[in-house]
Amino acid sequence: MIDINESVMQFLLAFLVVGPLLGAAAALLPAPPGLKGKSPEQAALRHGVTVTGAVLLAAIALALGFDHDHPSKMQATTDISWIPALDVRIHLGTDGISLPLLVLTALLTFLSALYSYFKPPTGPAPKAFVALLLVLESGTLATFAVLDLILFFLAFEMVLIPMYFLIARWGGEGRAEAAWKFILYTLLGSVVMLLGLLLLGSTAGTFDMVALATDNSRSLTASVQVTAVLAIGIGLAVKTPMWPLHSWLPDAHTAAPTVGSVLLAGVLLKMGTYGFVRILLPAAPDGFRTFAPYLAAFAVVGIIYGSLACLALARRGAKGDLKRLIAYSSVGHMGFVLLGIATMTPTGVNGALFANVAHGLITGLLFFLVGGLKERTGSTDLDALAKETGAALYGRAPRLGGLLAFAAVASLGLPGLAGFWGEMLALFGAFDPAGGLSRPAFLTFMAIGVFGTLLTAAYLLVVVRRVCMGAVPGDVPKYTDVRSYEFAAWTPLVVLTVAAGLWPRALLGLTDPAVQQLLAGGTR
Repeated sequence: MIDINESVMQFLLAFLVVGPLLGAAAALLPAPPGLKGKSPEQAALRHGVTVTGAVLLAAIALALGFDHDHPSKMQATTDISWIPALDVRIHLGTDGISLPLLVLTALLTFLSALYSYFKPPTGPAPKAFVALLLVLESGTLATFAVLDLILFFLAFEMVLIPMYFLIARWGGEGRAEAAWKFILYTLLGSVVMLLGLLLLGSTAGTFDMVALATDNSRSLTASVQVTAVLAIGIGLAVKTPMWPLHSWLPDAHTAAPTVGSVLLAGVLLKMGTYGFVRILLPAAPDGFRTFAPYLAAFAVVGIIYGSLACLALARRGAKGDLKRLIAYSSVGHMGFVLLGIATMTPTGVNGALFANVAHGLITGLLFFLVGGLKERTGSTDLDALAKETGAALYGRAPRLGGLLAFAAVASLGLPGLAGFWGEMLALFGAFDPAGGLSRPAFLTFMAIGVFGTLLTAAYLLVVVRRVCMGAVPGDVPKYTDVRSYEFAAWTPLVVLTVAAGLWPRALLGLTDPAVQQLLAGGTR
């Protein structure tokens, strides 16, 4: 920890939220005279790298200045009255639960901007692309930083418009339908969520998330809690996404540009699960306990369903799209996150938070790699890639093939890599759930989850065998292997995946005290 003045910490957190918005506005301004003669497209993309780089540096400084001895305490807080009539406040803060997600968001957005600078997406002018990317970053960071229910909802919704346009304007085949499906699903879920947030805040007499967590629902009746959890949970479950509210995700991923898929999987899916932990668990524990077994049941169905869908896409003759397969794998991985949350135990919730970060790192890397593979082969169809003259990446681009195999074994939860710890802790949490929950039911859910890990290993190993292995005829040229800009964008994700797997305490040391206090009665 570096000793940084509290006012500086407040500025850093505020800059994380506001900085990208200012950068988005600046991206749309006419190019300054000094840039005449240079490519305006490159200038716009360079601007995106500069702004996201500054935000990443601010996130790292915030993490270094964070008091790691007291991660359960809200730090870098700002609390300003905004709408006095409704008692809505501009309340910002971070603790051990939100800090890793802030850093993850800043990192993935910077790597996406860096990748786009060297490999611009096909579509309209880069100015709009950069502006939308920065608005998306601002909304995601705000979701993890705000401590007011109304602000949380506004930030939660803020990401929909930029992601819609990223898919609809810069996406691939079927992008218009996928974009509409994405926004309609999420908007409908959000309408129900807003009603739940208003019920929760108006009944409790405050929209402040810290006050709601500290009070631990003592002013809320059981019926209010049950209604609020159901309404808010539907909106959060759509964004997660939880089976059977997941069907927008495969289409969105398949149509989205590479960086759109990276950010959608890496950070946007985390907003839903974060809401379960930050809002519902502490503010409405009795209502959450009522629905916890159902949430766990939907979670394990999602684990099995996602894995079976991936196996179906991976088989020969299925004409399965690799991006679609990874999207379905996310349904399964987020099932483990929801299972951990449903246990209502420190072990399970810590596992869920760890799996959130691990999924962001690993799946972000997978989508980067698939984007690179499509650039070289012109396709992400598994049957096309598996032909005799197809990918055979170990022989035609060995470093790219090695990275794809690494990301696959990390995704299947190989011990020693980041994907292992979250799933294991979620299953351990299901082994001994919180009081008031049926242990036989959760033991059943745990057994189904364990079976899901075997299915996950099966389909990912099939993908590695079909894409990476195979003889390369002598008359077939090799692919261009990993380029320098790809190496720069992908290496941090590889390093962090290994580091989190070998040193899980670095992340669990942040989340565990905050989770313990959250479950015991709120964050103070």
